[in-house]
Amino acid sequence: MSELVKNAAGRVVPTEINGRPGVPYMGVAAYRPTGNKLAPPIRSCADYPLDGNKVVGSLREALERCELKDGAVISTHHHFRNGDLVANPLWDTLADMGLKDLMWAPSAAFACHAPLIKYLDNGVMHHIEGSMNGPLGEYCSAGKMRGLGVLRSHGGRYQAIQDGELPIDVAVIAAPTADPLGNANGVRGPSACGPLGFALADSLYAKRVIVVTDNLEPFPCIPWQIQGQNVDYVVKLDKVGDPAQIVSGTTQVTKSPDRQLIAEMAARFVAETGIMRNGFSFQAGAGGITLSFALYLKELMKKAGVKARFIRGGSNKYLVDMLREGFTDFILDGQTFDLDGVRSMHEDPRRHIDTSPFTSYNYHGKGNFASMIDVVMLGATEVDVNFNANVVTHSDGALQHGIGGWQNCLFSKCTILAVPSFRDRIPVLVDKVTTLCGPGELIDVVATERGIAINPRRTDLIEAARNCSVPIKPIEQLKAEVDRLTGGPPEPVALGDKIVAAIKWVDGTVIDSVRQSRFP
Repeated sequence: MSELVKNAAGRVVPTEINGRPGVPYMGVAAYRPTGNKLAPPIRSCADYPLDGNKVVGSLREALERCELKDGAVISTHHHFRNGDLVANPLWDTLADMGLKDLMWAPSAAFACHAPLIKYLDNGVMHHIEGSMNGPLGEYCSAGKMRGLGVLRSHGGRYQAIQDGELPIDVAVIAAPTADPLGNANGVRGPSACGPLGFALADSLYAKRVIVVTDNLEPFPCIPWQIQGQNVDYVVKLDKVGDPAQIVSGTTQVTKSPDRQLIAEMAARFVAETGIMRNGFSFQAGAGGITLSFALYLKELMKKAGVKARFIRGGSNKYLVDMLREGFTDFILDGQTFDLDGVRSMHEDPRRHIDTSPFTSYNYHGKGNFASMIDVVMLGATEVDVNFNANVVTHSDGALQHGIGGWQNCLFSKCTILAVPSFRDRIPVLVDKVTTLCGPGELIDVVATERGIAINPRRTDLIEAARNCSVPIKPIEQLKAEVDRLTGGPPEPVALGDKIVAAIKWVDGTVIDSVRQSRFP
C-alpha cells in the first residue's frame, strides 16, 4: 500500500504510483531532478529494409513484430481529438492477440474512446496514464480502474517520457501523410489534422514506433514532423481520422452575453494596462470565452495600430485571420483546433510554425518559451480565494477534463483565468478548489462577468490598472457577491477514501490526488 503524505501545497498524495515512486510536489520551482534522459534501444539499419520500405501488411503484423508482452505500455495521440479512428481498432487488435494488463498512455482521450471501457473491464487494459474526458473520466472516478489514473499536462507528458518516468514499449502514431520509411506529417492528405507534435517524444524514446497512415506517398514525405529514422514499421489503413471532429464544443466562440462580457473586459484590461503593445505576444486557449477574447483583442489592436510578434496556438480560424491580416508575424502552433488552422499550416509554413511540447512546454529543457509569452488567457472549473485553480474536476470531484497545455501556460508573464462566477448556480469562485492543478502564485488575474480580480502578489498590475475602465475588485468581494446570488456554496461532496488518480505538476511531482466520487 502506498504511503500518503502532505505535499508542499498541503495536499495528500501517494508516494508510489503504479509501482513507481511518486515525488510529492515541493513548490513551483523547487524540484531539480538528476541523472540523464531516457535512452531508447540502439537499433541498426542493417536490420531494416535497404530500400527503406518499412510497410507491413497490417496493424496486427506490425504489433506482432514488436514482440509485445503482458503489461506493456502502449501510446497513442490525440491530433484528431474526437475524430480518432486508430486507438479503438488498435485495442481491438491487442485484445485479439490475447494480451493482458496493458497500460494505455494517450496524449488525451475523448468520448470516441468510450468503447475501450470493455478492455478495462476484461483485463486487457490495466489502467490509463493520460488526460481522460467523458466516459473514461467517469469510469476512473467510480474507482473501477485497477491502476491509478495519472493526469499530466502536454509538457508534463513530454517530460515524463523524456525522463524515463513513462517508458513506452510501442507508440502508434496516426499520420495523415507518410512515406514507406516512416517520415510523416499532419498537414497534407485527406485526413490532414495539423502538427503531430504530441507524438514527438514517443517517436524519440519509445522502444518501437509504428506509423499508420491513409495517405502513403513516395519518399520523401516533406515536411517530416515525425522522422522515419525513429520509426520501425509503417501500416496503410483506409482511414486514420476524421479531421472535421477536431472541432468540438470547446473550440467555438461563446454566444453567451455574460461570457462575451468576460472576454471583452479581459481584452480591455490587457490593452489598458499596457500589456498590449507593438511586439507583444499572447495565447488564448480553446474555450469559448478565450476565443472571444482573441476577437475583442484584435479590434483593440486594430484601433491602437498594434502588431504582435507571435501568437501561440492551438490555432483556429480567428488566429489564422489575424496572421493573414497582418496582426502578427507568426503563429507558433502546438495543435490545430479547426480546418482553417490545418490549411494555414500547409499553405504558410514560413509563418505558421509547427511546434511541439519539447520546444514550448517541456519544463526539463534548456528554456521554455511559455515564460516568454506576455499574456495567456485560460479557463478553469474552479478558482479559490488564494488564486489556486482546478481544470480536471468540478465541485463534485469527478474527472471531466484533461489538463492539456494549461499548466504549462501558467508561466507566462501574465496569466488570466476567464471564468463565469457560477455555472448552474454552483459557484466557480470557492474557498478551496476541489482539485489543485495550478498554484495561485502563478495565476495573476481572474476575470468574471462581475469584475476582475488581480492577485495581490502582482503589485505592478494593480498599479497599472488604477485607471482601468473595467471594474477591479478583490477576489474575496467577487466571491461574496456570488455567494449572495447563489445562496452560498453547495454542501461539500462526500468523496471516498480511495485515490483513483494522481495529478502531476509540470516537473513530474505530484501536486494533488483525486478521490473516488462515483459509487456504483
